[in-house]
Amino acid sequence: MPERLPAPVVDSHTHLDACGAVNAADVRAMVDRAEAAGVTRVVTVADDVASARWVTEASTWDSRVFAAVAIHPTRTKDFGDAERSEIERLARAERVVAVGETGLDYYWDYSPHDAQQEAFRWHIDLAKRVGKPLMIHDRDAHEDILRILTEEGAPERVVFHCFSGDAEFARRCANAGYVLSFAGTVTFKNAHALQKAAKLLPLEQLLVETDAPFLTPHPFRGRPNEPYCTAYTVRYLAELRQQSVEEIATGACRNAERVFQLPSVTTS
Repeated sequence: MPERLPAPVVDSHTHLDACGAVNAADVRAMVDRAEAAGVTRVVTVADDVASARWVTEASTWDSRVFAAVAIHPTRTKDFGDAERSEIERLARAERVVAVGETGLDYYWDYSPHDAQQEAFRWHIDLAKRVGKPLMIHDRDAHEDILRILTEEGAPERVVFHCFSGDAEFARRCANAGYVLSFAGTVTFKNAHALQKAAKLLPLEQLLVETDAPFLTPHPFRGRPNEPYCTAYTVRYLAELRQQSVEEIATGACRNAERVFQLPSVTTS
């Protein structure tokens, strides 16, 4: 377990069900481990309808857990009216704080690009209709993501989950007012372009996440990830940006509270 952070932080994107949580006791145990490291709240994210139902329910099991619902771009091949209706119903739940993860994934060949783009446009509209932030999955699709956001009109709050662009793309996103969330990938030794992006981003537009159970931070890369590992990424970002750990944690926490409209908490 990492040393407890000097200020609380939010894991802004995790998948508690994919980490192995099934019931309230499992969720509580995972969030207890996270809180011991200073990660006091988590946003658990869906990628299909079954997961969307689960994360919405899980967010009611523990006050430290919030949810985001959408259909992952790789699963949009068969995204019909029934799925849209259910995602919209769940997106309106009180503890669902974002529409996500949605976007485009051109790395995997699971769903045609046109189906992904149509679904992305629908999720953008949903985010605006329910008044919640849009949580974007962007893999090898930077230009189409920005183009579609411009064409559709971006929601007031946009989060690039597990940001994967370089410094120039980060600058363009920041100038558009978007918020960029950094996962364990920023700690990888070969992630030079991503590290340059993280250095230039204004602190007011930075979030941290695990994307657990994937993308465990260095030096634990390849091992199972959990929300408590957010603490490793916070410490890495502090060193990279030459800021204090408390400064990064406090800034990222405030940003999460603002973006997801979470209640403020005091340092314990």
